[in-house]
Amino acid sequence: MASPSVQPFDWQRILLSDEMPPLFLLEVGLRCLVVYLMILGALRVTGRRGVRQLSIFELSIILALGSAAGDAMLYHDTPLLHAAVVFVLVSGLYLLFNRLTEKFPKFSDWLEGAPVLLVEEGEINLQNFNKQNLTQKELFGEMRQLQVEHLGQVRRAYIEATGNISLFFFADEDVRPGLPIWPERLTQERRRVEEAGPHACCRCGHVQELAKGSLAECTVCHHDAWITACNDPRIT
Repeated sequence: MASPSVQPFDWQRILLSDEMPPLFLLEVGLRCLVVYLMILGALRVTGRRGVRQLSIFELSIILALGSAAGDAMLYHDTPLLHAAVVFVLVSGLYLLFNRLTEKFPKFSDWLEGAPVLLVEEGEINLQNFNKQNLTQKELFGEMRQLQVEHLGQVRRAYIEATGNISLFFFADEDVRPGLPIWPERLTQERRRVEEAGPHACCRCGHVQELAKGSLAECTVCHHDAWITACNDPRIT
């Protein structure tokens, strides 16, 4: 079947539509509102690591406007006024939600997320960590990029609303034995202790003195796999 001919610079087609009445612009606005809220909801569910380095609002406006802009530029059957309604409404929603997050801090914390304490005094805060869309492998990878060798060097670690990890370190003289986070060290976990001394729980990083040949559970998380603790100072 031959495609219908397109008349260049047909302003009725460019601005509105040959098939849709002008009132359809209201439906475009409703569709835009619903889809924008769906985008915010999806970004909220996927977690802050999915929006790293961009706020949830910055990413939502990119996603919401991307298709509208591309379709209006490329396809002859996408009226410019429909795209304009999308741009105006999405921009208005962006400004509205930004104002709401400024005025209502609890709403901001719920939507974007507040900083969450993940490591405290050289140990993983499992209560907070388990609520995040984050794995231990991802956390340790971020910390290695900041020249962390073991958890005993870290006084506090937070995951920010942007998904970035912020660290605060012990002074060299205050560094304590901690769980090594080098990948090759993490493969050395054992349930039966081979040498007596301080050992770190592989799950939470809690350090206990263990006797040679012993089998023990962590007094904090009750995990039973251990790695010999490291107490090297941090070298930057």
